[in-house]
Amino acid sequence: MTHNALVFAAGLGTRLRPLTDNMPKALVPAAGRPLLGIVLDKLVSSGYDDIVVNVHHFAGMIEDYLSSVRYPGVRIRVSDERDFLRDTGGGIRHAGPMLGDGRFLVHNVDILSNIDLGWLDSSFKGNALAVLAVSDRKTSRYLLFDDDMRLVGWTNTATGEVRSPYPDLKVGNCRKYAFSGIHILSHEVLGLFGKTGFGEKFSIIDFYLKAAAEYPIYGAVPENTVLIDVGKPESLVQAGQFLDMISSESR
Repeated sequence: MTHNALVFAAGLGTRLRPLTDNMPKALVPAAGRPLLGIVLDKLVSSGYDDIVVNVHHFAGMIEDYLSSVRYPGVRIRVSDERDFLRDTGGGIRHAGPMLGDGRFLVHNVDILSNIDLGWLDSSFKGNALAVLAVSDRKTSRYLLFDDDMRLVGWTNTATGEVRSPYPDLKVGNCRKYAFSGIHILSHEVLGLFGKTGFGEKFSIIDFYLKAAAEYPIYGAVPENTVLIDVGKPESLVQAGQFLDMISSESR
């Protein structure tokens, strides 16, 4: 059985400037290794053997890197977004023809974590449209879930904004978790984007919040989650420490 995954590597990496003035975010090194290589290692070691990487910013550099890596038995292809950035939902839609006909994993290239991807896949419920890895970490933007961990909305606690397909939603009654940038989607989503009014460029979270009323989208909370969002140069130090910890634990 083929296991499909999509790595989001097309972003401009503006928060990582000046590093990304000369290279794509995906190739910024953490502990001496490019972020893309670290994520690919995690995917391959978790059994993913058909991987798509979307590209835009310094696309040629990412293609050159991918041509230099070798993972026996693993196919790695590029979803080309050189013409324009399609955001997360549009990126999935554009890559759709390469993502097989079963469920598939989506992973941000700038997220490093100890999340067990095999566990996440096993938590996929048969009727789910998607399962999102979420964590109980402090942020200002949270996904909102009911007691069954089904997605019901989103909130920004700094501004008080709430978005939900349910107009009478009471935020205080919801479970609040931060999205990890790692999720598993049913192939069914690819046929729903257009049906729900989404075009070539859109956020996958916007789609989830619209689709959640009709289709079950669940959150899954891994235990003892360590997650590094490598969004700023100073977070690279934290990322290096995390990778050193993982390396020492595996010895």
